[in-house]
Amino acid sequence: MKEKLLHLLKKEAFFKKRIKLASGKISNWYIDVRRVSLSSKGIFLISHLIWQTIKNENITAIGGPTLGADPIVSGVCFLAHQKGKNLKGFLIRKTKKKHGRRRMIEGAELTPQDKIVIVDDVATTGASLKDAIRKIKKIGAQIKKIIVLVDREEGARETLNKTGYKLFSFFTKKDFLS
Repeated sequence: MKEKLLHLLKKEAFFKKRIKLASGKISNWYIDVRRVSLSSKGIFLISHLIWQTIKNENITAIGGPTLGADPIVSGVCFLAHQKGKNLKGFLIRKTKKKHGRRRMIEGAELTPQDKIVIVDDVATTGASLKDAIRKIKKIGAQIKKIIVLVDREEGARETLNKTGYKLFSFFTKKDFLS
């Protein structure tokens, strides 16, 4: 499945062009994982790969920064249900909603007893993952794993290591630029 996903990402989501990233950095390549994670084949492959990675880890909740994590969270929660596992899903906003319940974390109510995996599509500097960690820690839930599909290898791993967390990625820039 990993090879099928890599082939799909290269075919549908990888672009060699100059672009400004969310981190503010300018890059000569871009990977728009949502072009794959929002397709039936793509989310099928992604969900199965992540499920295989977490299924034996006693995870109670999965979530991450919106927008990259949105389809991933939904896909893995759907698959977990099919496998007989109750898994809470949540999404983390960049800024607090200004109306309604004014929540920073949407979806399931998280508790200090929850064991969480944070997911995202792509990591560059790790800033959005570090922010997600900070927001989860306020709740007191235990972060068990941080998973991204692609690590651009531009500092995210080092940023998370400094905060005491390891970044797991299925692919790195070498998979796309070799």
